[in-house]
This record gives sequence, C-alpha cells and structure tokens, in this order.
Amino acid sequence: MRLDRLGSDDPRDVLRALRAALGAGPAVALGSSAALPDEVSSGTAVVVTTSGSSGVPKSVMLSRAALTSSALATAERIGAGQWLLALPASYVAGVQVLVRSLVQGTEPAVLAGRFSAAAFAHVVTGMHSSRGGERVPTYTSLVPAQLQTLVDAAAEDPDVARALRSFEAILIGGQALPIALRERAAELGARIVRTYGSSETAGGCVYDGVPLDGVTVAAVDGELRIAGPTLADGYLGDDELTERVFVRDDTGTRWYRTGDAGQVVDGVVRVTGRIDNVIVSGGVNVSLDLVERIVRELLDAVVVGAPDERWGETPVIVAARAGVPDPDAALAAARAAVAAQLGKPARPSRILLLDELPRLASGKPDRRALTAIAAG
Repeated sequence: MRLDRLGSDDPRDVLRALRAALGAGPAVALGSSAALPDEVSSGTAVVVTTSGSSGVPKSVMLSRAALTSSALATAERIGAGQWLLALPASYVAGVQVLVRSLVQGTEPAVLAGRFSAAAFAHVVTGMHSSRGGERVPTYTSLVPAQLQTLVDAAAEDPDVARALRSFEAILIGGQALPIALRERAAELGARIVRTYGSSETAGGCVYDGVPLDGVTVAAVDGELRIAGPTLADGYLGDDELTERVFVRDDTGTRWYRTGDAGQVVDGVVRVTGRIDNVIVSGGVNVSLDLVERIVRELLDAVVVGAPDERWGETPVIVAARAGVPDPDAALAAARAAVAAQLGKPARPSRILLLDELPRLASGKPDRRALTAIAAG
C-alpha cells in the first residue's frame, strides 16, 4: 500500500487525508521529517512519527482496524457527538479526535493557532447544535497544561467557565492529572475523564483506570502490558524494536510492553511512573515520576534529575516563575511532602524557575530540554 507524506499540519488537510486512509485511499504519514518507505503493509492507515520526550524518533504504524476500534470503544464508554480538536492533528490524541468524528459522521470543530482560554471559549460557542430537535453532546481532548490554563481563566471569565461546563466529557491525557486541578475543574462543572495510552495503543485506551471494552491490561514483573484490538502493528522500519516491544505470551496473545510501572487491582489500572525514569541519590533508587506526582499536588511543576556533588544525583523541581510567588516556601513544602511519602533521599534539592517551560508540540513538557537546563 502506498504511503503519502502529508506536508501540512493543517487540521483540515489531516482530516481529508484520514478520510481517504480510512477508506480505500493511501496510508498517511504524520509528524514525520524522517525518511520513510513509499510502501507500507496492507491495512495500515496512519504512520505517526514522534520523538516524544526521549528524543528517539519512532514511526508507529496504526491500522484502520485499530483506529476505528478505539473510536467505537470511546463512543461506547462516554457517548457520541461533536468533537473539538484543540491538540495538534499530527499527534495520536489529535488524530483520534478526527477519527472519532469521521466514524460518527460529524464535523469536528477546530481550535486553530496558539491555544488560549479566549480562543477555546470562542470556538465552543459555535458548537451548540442539535439533531432532530435534541442537543448534540460535545466532547474534547486536552493535556493537563491546557486544562490548567482554562481553569485559571475561568475564575475571572464566565465565558471560559461556561465553555468548560458545556462538554459531556473532557478527556485528559499525556501526563498525570493533579488531584487539586481535577477538583478545581469539577467545582466549575467540568466532566473530566482521565485517559491512559500512547501512539502504540491508538491513543487513550484506559479511562479513569478502567480499560475500554476489548482492551486488557496486566502487570508483568511490575510493568504494565496492554492487549486488544487498538494495538499498533509495530514500528515502521524497525523490526528489532517491534519484536522487543510487542510480544506474545504462551497463549498467542499479543501484548504491548508500555515501559510504565503500575498495578492492576480489581480491574482498575494504576500507573506509578516510567520504569526507566529513576535516578540514584545517595545510593538509593528514586523514581522521578513518583516525586513529581507528589510535587504536582502542591504546584504545577516538572521534576527532573540533575548531577549533585554530594548525592550523585537529586530530583530538581522546574516550574514557571509566575506560578511560584514564594520559591523557598514551595521547596520546603515539597521536600516535606516527598520525605513523608518516599523518604529523605527522594527530596528535591532545589527549585528552578523559568519564564516559560519548554514544551513539545503535543503540549507535554520537553523533559530532555528541562534536564539539560537543570544540569547546566
């Protein structure tokens, strides 16, 4: 099957390419500047290339079946209606917003340009539509940083608060959602659904800890693995990585090794962090993800590891300067909270304030850039 490289990030161009790819048209490559072959295996609809926060490019092959299975399972779980695209269309979360629209036969609303609370509220005002005299439910997908922007603005702007309340469900993924932010959003009337997944699972496949219909999640030696119809076919041009990440058990079931640490208890998935996002501080292994989870209950920040003359490595808090009026107090509170839950070796050694945190196009923090800044 032919693979077309889409040279545009315009959501309308991506939507047209996806419509063709889900039909009889050629597969489409998104988010790629790397050299890719002209042909892909039959059934492939989309190749999503992203370096993520690790900086290592991966070209994930997603079939029509995986994309549509995810879209149908989402509709079964939260309902169908009109979607707002507020994420880059070349990332899997944005792709899925468009695929859900195509599967449901609805026209997506699009927030073009730089994300802001005012732009979000403006686009939402045009989404109030009806079908057969009944209101069509609306949905969107955001990352926590976007939700934080909207919640902060809603305190002063009733239009933003009204926009947040208008959605039947707002999917939040990409990184852990702080409890305090979720509670603030709920107080405003926003109906938040936390999602977990990746490009390799055609987007979010676990909603509020519960896998979508047809999806199975298991913990093997502390690592979360996922099986089901939404799995990618593998990595284009990298058979070795495909064989290492997508494995079969004794029954022939195909699993995706997520690289995430976690547990599955009574059918509920709990993610505790990346298996490899660990530093050694004073001879003790410290999970930066667990430290960040605690810190983010106190302030909007990212935790990275940095060299330390005494301890070898220590966690460092990186946050936007505008959000931390008293750095000393913030650091003291974070150190106390982390020590109480994880022990003294896990305490952040310092707090680094930036005018603005560097982010990937997906909206996630650029951890490679932040680690380099902290180390410098």
